[in-house]
Amino acid sequence: MENSRRLFSLLDDEPIACPEDDTLGTGKAALRLAGLLVASREATPLTLAVDADWGSGKSSLMRMLESELAMREDVHTVWFNAWSATQADALEGIIKSVLMRFDRRLLRRALQQMADRRAVLGVARVAATFAASAFGVTGLVDQLWNRLSASPQSRNEMATSLRSLTREWSESGPYTPRRLLVVFIDDLDRCPPETVLAVCEAVKVYLDVPGLAFVIGCDRSALTEGGILESLSPGGVAFMEKIFQTNYRLPLPTDEEAAGFVRECARRSGIAALLTTDLVHLLVGHANRNPRRIKRIINGLALESTLNPVWRDVDDSSIQSMVRVILLQYLYPGFYRDLAGNAPQRNLIRDFLLYRKAMRSALGPEDGSVEDEEVDSFYVDHDVSPPYRNEGEDPGDLFGKLELRLPSSFATLAYDRAFVALTEQLWESGAGSLLLRQVLSRPPERVTAPAEDMSDAADETLGISPFESSSSVPYSRKSVLWIDDAPTNNSSLTASLRQSGARVVIAMNGDEAMQCLADRKWDLIISDVTRNGDQEAGFKDLERFHRAGLTDTPVIFYTSGVTSNRQKKATAMGALLITSSPYEFRRISDKVLSGT
Repeated sequence: MENSRRLFSLLDDEPIACPEDDTLGTGKAALRLAGLLVASREATPLTLAVDADWGSGKSSLMRMLESELAMREDVHTVWFNAWSATQADALEGIIKSVLMRFDRRLLRRALQQMADRRAVLGVARVAATFAASAFGVTGLVDQLWNRLSASPQSRNEMATSLRSLTREWSESGPYTPRRLLVVFIDDLDRCPPETVLAVCEAVKVYLDVPGLAFVIGCDRSALTEGGILESLSPGGVAFMEKIFQTNYRLPLPTDEEAAGFVRECARRSGIAALLTTDLVHLLVGHANRNPRRIKRIINGLALESTLNPVWRDVDDSSIQSMVRVILLQYLYPGFYRDLAGNAPQRNLIRDFLLYRKAMRSALGPEDGSVEDEEVDSFYVDHDVSPPYRNEGEDPGDLFGKLELRLPSSFATLAYDRAFVALTEQLWESGAGSLLLRQVLSRPPERVTAPAEDMSDAADETLGISPFESSSSVPYSRKSVLWIDDAPTNNSSLTASLRQSGARVVIAMNGDEAMQCLADRKWDLIISDVTRNGDQEAGFKDLERFHRAGLTDTPVIFYTSGVTSNRQKKATAMGALLITSSPYEFRRISDKVLSGT
């Protein structure tokens, strides 16, 4: 197969609005929900939560529900994206969105009545009446909001005024409103707590009126005490409980529905020829039937197949291995990063599978004393005596010593059946092992200037001197010493620090770092751990610095192999952090450099 000749395209992440585009059966749920809401006019005001995890299709269901309701007589809809609002304008935004659906005649009359109540002089009333007649709907809504929110006193009247307006618009009879307005609020669980509370205040305090129904898309678990509202008072928790009258938990698609979704996405992306039936179901399983995750993996396959030269000449017999390598990269980025960081010294897939074998032997029904050459060598490689050589010592204790010398993620991944199957398939497939070696052995980006020159060049690009203050570069007076023998592995993080104004100087080894520390004071030291084959180089260097009295500077170890042993050692040496996560690294380094 010549992938370079194939034309692929990327999938968007927009919600589905038309039932014709629905491949997951969501449209059927939208149709039934539409009928339920219309039949529940008498129960309004009401609030329905469409509850689902990230990427499960909440927005698509809501968009299709909106389309279904738009075809019903005397039913109107409005859409409000809470994520785009801030605390300051969330209350205003949602109330204005509702008012914009009211008749111009009704808005104008409400504005005139308000002017009648407040005008002291007749001329003021005439002027207000004349002005109201000249506005369109948007102008009338703005004027009405300005008057309703003009002062704390008028805010107290807002709920009464809005209820009166809504009742008149919905033509509420003694029991049932004739018109129904359904307000869709999406992405509430992605908002800061202040915005969530402002939206809920609008729904419960000001718009809790017959004729109005609210459909709120959110992950309900994120709106509990343990989520984004964790600091909420008991009264606030009770208030949140009153917001939702009912909850619809969007179910995950079945395996067959998810497989159909994968095939449709692959067809639209142009990669359908890459996916056999087995791979379709493999992708479904690894994506946990999550539509957004499926799309991202499909896009990843298209991107890798198009841009990565390793895949260009993959033959048909290796396609399944290629897809598995990309699945490993996209679904387990932490492990993949560790895998790449340890190459070519160690193959973490082999280490992981041997770890599981050792775990079954030590903790399973066997007594752990049976000799296994592979497991024996694995223990020895990590400076632990194999169980069969130590009849007097508990195999579980020896396995615990081994575990401390391995990446801490192994203990969790060992119980992830999908991950275990993926790594076993890659290891057992000769083509998979070869492709992995090819991917991980890609030459790093060449560095054409010494590290010190690179730092100066970056500062010149920013247009500032290393210690010039600038509001747009918050760390312009900060200095970072980064010790690493492969600096290009961290180029994106280095660039990010420099773009924030920090002066970043790179030392390739401990001797260069000692010289840098003797020359000046630093605000942060970042170091790898393994260097030139020495698994303890970073720790040894820090001991040297302490003995020489050269530093009391905060230290972060940024390394691909984070084990329990290394975590304990880093803590004992006073390091702030040892991590392989770029997000955790940036979070802590930002705190250090900002002084928070």
